[in-house]
This record gives sequence, C-alpha cells and structure tokens, in this order.
Amino acid sequence: MKHWLMKSEPDTFGIDHLKQRGTEPWSGVRNYQARNFMRDGMQPGDLAFFYHSSCEVPGVYGIMEIATPAYPDPTQFDRKSPYYDAAATRQQPRWHLVDVKYRRHLRAPVTLAMLKAHAAKLKGFRLLQAGSRLSVMPVAPGHWDVVLSLEPRPAK
Repeated sequence: MKHWLMKSEPDTFGIDHLKQRGTEPWSGVRNYQARNFMRDGMQPGDLAFFYHSSCEVPGVYGIMEIATPAYPDPTQFDRKSPYYDAAATRQQPRWHLVDVKYRRHLRAPVTLAMLKAHAAKLKGFRLLQAGSRLSVMPVAPGHWDVVLSLEPRPAK
C-alpha cells in the first residue's frame, strides 16, 4: 500500500463534502506530474491525506482511500467545464482521475504550521519543499507516521 497527499480548496471541495458523498471522483487535476501519480502510481486501497489548501488554516484535515484505478477525467471532454481541454480526445485522453472514499476526519487538523515546526522529522516531505505546488504527491511511510503522530490523541 502506498500513501499520498491530495490538496483541495475547502470552499470548492473539502473533507466535509467527501464525508457527505462517501465516494467522489478527484477531478480537475491539470498538472502532468500530479496526473502521473494518479494514473501510474495509485492503486485501490492506498490511503491519502485530505489537505485543505488556499484557506485560512491550511493543513491535513482527514484521510481518504483510493477507491478505483485511474480512468479518464470526463471533465476534459465537457465544453461547459472549467477543466475542458480541447486537445484531449476520448481515444487519447490527457487527464486521468481516481475515485476517493471517505475514511475519517482527523480529531483536529495537522496544520501547515505544525508540519513546518516538525520539519526535521519530515526531511524530504514534498509538501514542505520550496516551490512545491503539486496538488497530488506521494508520502513516504515514515512521513505518513509523523503526520499521524501530530494528530491530537483522544481524551481518556
């Protein structure tokens, strides 16, 4: 099993939306490297952090599961979609997506500030690398464990 981090703006689609829907296509990714991670690397059963970006308190808010193998993103063919791509054809799609399934909210977000405060333990974590703007990225097993260790423990 591999681990991932997937970013979304919570006003557009956040962890609460995913909880309500259960399973949802992760559509609209328009970066080739992020697409390649989904198309070539993700497998059903892999886990991903749900990261809220471009918001007041960016951070990891929940965990989701990769529910399907990658398949062509239908929004690339929809002329009315903001993700339409005139160069994409059904015979040669350019963009792929996976369906993700809600697993759980974190008890409290693991914020970007918290992650930066633990940068020594997260050396090599792509999210913290200068200039990193990818919306989909792999997470090394050790980094996965560190992020989860920052989640508050339940009250006894």
